[in-house]
Amino acid sequence: MDKFKNYCVELLNISKSFGGTRALKKVTLKVKSEEIHALVGENGAGKSTLMKILSGAHQKDSGRILLHGREVSIKNPHQSKALGIGIIYQEFSLVPALSVAENIYLHDLGRESGYIQWRELRMKSKALIQKIGFDINPGEKIHRLSIAEQQIVEIAKALCQPLKVLILDEPSAVLGPKETEKLFQILRELKKEGLAIIYISHHLDEVLRLSDNITVLKDGLSSEALPSGKTNKDDIIQRMLGRSMKQMYPQRTPKIGREVLKVKELSSKNRVHKVSFSVKSGEIVGLSGLVGSGRTETLRAIFGADKKSSGHVFLQDKKISFSSLRKAVKSGLGLVPEDRKQQGVLLNLSIKNNISLTSLDELSHRSGFIKAAEEKENTKALIQKLSIKTKHENLKVEALSGGNQQKVALAKWLTPHVKVLLIDEPTRGVDIGAKTEIYQLLNEMAQTGVALLIVSSEIAELMEICDRILVMYEGKIQAAFEQKDFSEENLLRKAMGQ
Repeated sequence: MDKFKNYCVELLNISKSFGGTRALKKVTLKVKSEEIHALVGENGAGKSTLMKILSGAHQKDSGRILLHGREVSIKNPHQSKALGIGIIYQEFSLVPALSVAENIYLHDLGRESGYIQWRELRMKSKALIQKIGFDINPGEKIHRLSIAEQQIVEIAKALCQPLKVLILDEPSAVLGPKETEKLFQILRELKKEGLAIIYISHHLDEVLRLSDNITVLKDGLSSEALPSGKTNKDDIIQRMLGRSMKQMYPQRTPKIGREVLKVKELSSKNRVHKVSFSVKSGEIVGLSGLVGSGRTETLRAIFGADKKSSGHVFLQDKKISFSSLRKAVKSGLGLVPEDRKQQGVLLNLSIKNNISLTSLDELSHRSGFIKAAEEKENTKALIQKLSIKTKHENLKVEALSGGNQQKVALAKWLTPHVKVLLIDEPTRGVDIGAKTEIYQLLNEMAQTGVALLIVSSEIAELMEICDRILVMYEGKIQAAFEQKDFSEENLLRKAMGQ
């Protein structure tokens, strides 16, 4: 029998309900010092709720929390931090208008002397960021950083205080392979220093590679801890979903037609240099590369969200250059951005309002009034088609899980006038069940003749769903691969400029 002293943190028989919904049903999780313990499960399985209880953001209904064998009561995040528990949430808690240094030491600004020693603050921040293997200007404003750089700041912010337990919720979701490896090195070093690390991720390959043990949550219930070396990806998926990994990706029988999108010598001040390629109707083309390679910026330049400095974009043989994003949408282009919360959906509007945004002309009378009955019918049909989990179409998007928010971001482009859809990280932060549904949707869109250009940091994802993959390096197309030449080694070599 395990003795309490063997564990750094124990969550024993934790239960939690929200109204009539039981989020957790006597869940148990035990993590030792010098251990990386992965917590996996679909969205809604209870992972985030359990961690919010440990971090003091939620209060448990019943159960016990022990630190080094001593029972503790955690009533708020301040108490949790005082006990040495740090958490990095999937949704960033940074202040965009403040600098990197200010965000890292926000809890400690001028606390002792009453005034801020700016030089010392920047030096401490720079040293901390460099210690974890990155180089970010501590004086830079957060809103000017990339999503990946913001994630590094979140990690530095958590590590600036003494910790016993570190919780990470989808930390690699916005990182490329190179940055993810650096993150793993950091976590392994922290493990050696005696930390208990709880790692939440939908990326099962990295979970198996990084963790010592794995606990699966399903419908608010926990499994026994699985030693990572004695389990495999298919076994974990079976426990999570009740079906095997082979059923994740749809069978692809492409119907590729004529060229729809042509990009010729496209350049933008934002990391895009003389990029040329084309996409045909019914074709799914992947855009691979490391973070900072210019993938996102290429999509934005094509759509007109970023101004191009030179080059041309052709849609159905017609040269296009948009003076507004509305004209891009009317021409048949669609864009699902990487940052769905800031750019992909309007969180404070309903599902119905979000889905209707790209189809207002079709859903409106000549007088400008919305055809309410038609709008409602269209929204309900798309909710059903995409299996969006909601009580009704008027629910605000902010109330949905990340996977369902992503489905709403995609749903608004399911209109007959969309000829080309540009998608940046289609399954970032999405659980395996929702991923399967999104893959099926993309396949169905291609079957109807839509040309799809997809950016993804998951090489395995691109190899499974794409007909071709283009690899970017330092703002240029480094290589193009047909399906027969797909391999992780080929793609990574070209992504690293080899």
